Amino acid sequence: MAQNATVYKVELSVSDMDRHYYETHKLTVAKHPSETDERLMVRILAFALNAHEQLEMTRGLSTDDEPDIWRKSLSGELELWVALGLPSEKIVRQSCGKADKVIVYTYGGKTAEMWWEKIKNGTARFDNLYVSNLSEQETGDLGRLANRAMKLQINIQDGEVMVSVGDNIVYVTPAKWKDAGR
Repeated sequence: MAQNATVYKVELSVSDMDRHYYETHKLTVAKHPSETDERLMVRILAFALNAHEQLEMTRGLSTDDEPDIWRKSLSGELELWVALGLPSEKIVRQSCGKADKVIVYTYGGKTAEMWWEKIKNGTARFDNLYVSNLSEQETGDLGRLANRAMKLQINIQDGEVMVSVGDNIVYVTPAKWKDAGR
């Protein structure tokens, strides 16, 4: 018998001084049976880093043709495609053709570094692709914050991220591996 997704209720308060974005989002996040707490929290972090009134979590792991998070314009154009983990070069290439902006958040330590070394030359031509890496220690710490009913406060300033749940605080510094056009 197939396992069902676990539902997480998240009150996400984002204070992004870099983009001057200050909002609270009430999210209902379905955690796929094969998804770890670490990946779930990276998904919520990626949502916060790109927070916008039209940003949405998608079916993610259960589909190959959708990112983890996307933002569509009011007329339906795909403005932002956010993928987590280590997508194949083919998926990165297809994503760059579908969306105005594509962001990949990698994590997993040495495995992520090997993935990037393998595909970075093939992605050089994509001016709409951004790749950021999250350290294994930081994502592991984020995973330990996961709770089925969470009030998260995420503060972003000068590229530094502070994630707090109750009295627990995790600092995250995404490393830019590829900025658009580079």
